[in-house]
Amino acid sequence: MKNSIKVERAIHSLTQEQLAQKLGVSRQTIHAIEANKYVPSTVLALKLAQLFHKQVGEIFKLEETD
Repeated sequence: MKNSIKVERAIHSLTQEQLAQKLGVSRQTIHAIEANKYVPSTVLALKLAQLFHKQVGEIFKLEETD
């Protein structure tokens, strides 16, 4: 699954640490999601979408291999 979290962070001028604090997760979790090494829970995906004022499907995209 691909995501645009790094782009959204840049648009909102947030570091990984700042985003992690807003979501109540570790910076390592944000790094892992951005690196496509970790798929967030539904709750975390919804929190990200709400924070960035986007639909979940605008942030997360399935790849053919998913």
